[in-house]
Amino acid sequence: MSKRKKIPRQPMSGRPAAERIKDFDEVPLGYSAETARLEASRCLVCKEPKCRQGCPVDIDIPGFIKEISEGNLQAAVRIMKEANSLAAICGRVCPQEDQCEAACILQKSQDPVAIGYLERFIADWEREKGNISIPDKAPSQGKKVAVVGSGPAGLTCAGDLAKAGYEVTIFEALHEPGGVLVYGIPEFRLPKAIVASEVDYLRKLGVVIRTNWIIGKTATVDELLEEFDAVFLGTGAGLPHFLGIPGENLAGVYSANEYLTRSNLMKAYLFPGYDTPIVRSKRAAVIGGGNVAMDAARTALRLGAKVSLVYRRSRKEMPARLEEISRGEEEGIEFTFLAAPVEMRGDEKGQVRAMRCIRMKLGEPDESGRRRPIPTPGSEFEIEADTVIVAIGSGPHPLVPQTTPGLKISEEGTIVADERTGATSKERVFAGGDIVTGAATVIEAMGAARRAARAIDEYLREK
Repeated sequence: MSKRKKIPRQPMSGRPAAERIKDFDEVPLGYSAETARLEASRCLVCKEPKCRQGCPVDIDIPGFIKEISEGNLQAAVRIMKEANSLAAICGRVCPQEDQCEAACILQKSQDPVAIGYLERFIADWEREKGNISIPDKAPSQGKKVAVVGSGPAGLTCAGDLAKAGYEVTIFEALHEPGGVLVYGIPEFRLPKAIVASEVDYLRKLGVVIRTNWIIGKTATVDELLEEFDAVFLGTGAGLPHFLGIPGENLAGVYSANEYLTRSNLMKAYLFPGYDTPIVRSKRAAVIGGGNVAMDAARTALRLGAKVSLVYRRSRKEMPARLEEISRGEEEGIEFTFLAAPVEMRGDEKGQVRAMRCIRMKLGEPDESGRRRPIPTPGSEFEIEADTVIVAIGSGPHPLVPQTTPGLKISEEGTIVADERTGATSKERVFAGGDIVTGAATVIEAMGAARRAARAIDEYLREK
């Protein structure tokens, strides 16, 4: 144990900032097999692993890391896939520093085991080897389940139900499956080929995926229930929030949802090679402090803009991942902390030209546990911008509640569902992920979907 504690946490190599801001290629480069084995050897293989308790999908973390340390990579893949079909995705975008790694016992004396890096390594190793293992499936249950939405919740629920022997069909509104994984997260953070590989794995499990299919328009939940034995709703939270300040309707003001969708899913950053155009700014201002704000800011930077990110609290309170903030700083994003927009100003043609802001100071903590920002009178200032991207959160689209009688909805517009089972107020309808919780993390959506899949299995067996 003492030898293990002397091994420092192994860093992951990445592309230099001056090189990476010129394209949309992935930034971190992953572990080599040698580095992964050395990092895995740091694990203490605790008898009561706290890291596993910190994982929303209950991965046997010490189990798969032990196999890596011994060079048994195929065994590590098998253990990982028992709980997580999206390991290559989670290894790239999940906030391990706040979950499994935060619970690592090494955290008390040194840096925790790099669980996320090892998760990415083992998933990439299997994909690059070109021999994706398909787990044994249970005998057919003779029952059909519809999964609405192909984001992390939908993909996870579909995979678990397919392995349990159900005939599963995913219904996706957009032209490519993947949900927020493809429309919300940029190529440089999560390559589309990675998502496509994970989706292909589900197809090999027998999952059918139907795209360009909008719940509430193409068909309603009740119409799905006529054909399927159960329905899982994993439609996410894709309706953007705005500030409600003067000038938000000026040309050049975008929600992060629209800006990132055009760039990511429609490959607008490759225009005119791809048909979808995207604005190319000289000066872009991004409002917000989460991962979506960082994604929008780093995208605008790669499209040639000088970028300012405005956040109403301090750097310490930013909800974005620390490594994403650090990469943004390395790439040259200007951070304006303790400031909030109060007005967008435009020219005679209705094009945004500047954003008027006010300085803030931090007061007592609010319901989020972070100190509440308070405006400082008379401290207004302007930031020049010909593009403004609003990234202050999102909520569920109202199409599902509007077209589904008997489905209980919260005041925030989310579906009310049992936290343990995902069961809704409507018989045979389950829900999970952002459509229930509001915007959260990929891994939290996956955890809710796994619980719902187990509940659907139990429900249909009993019926």
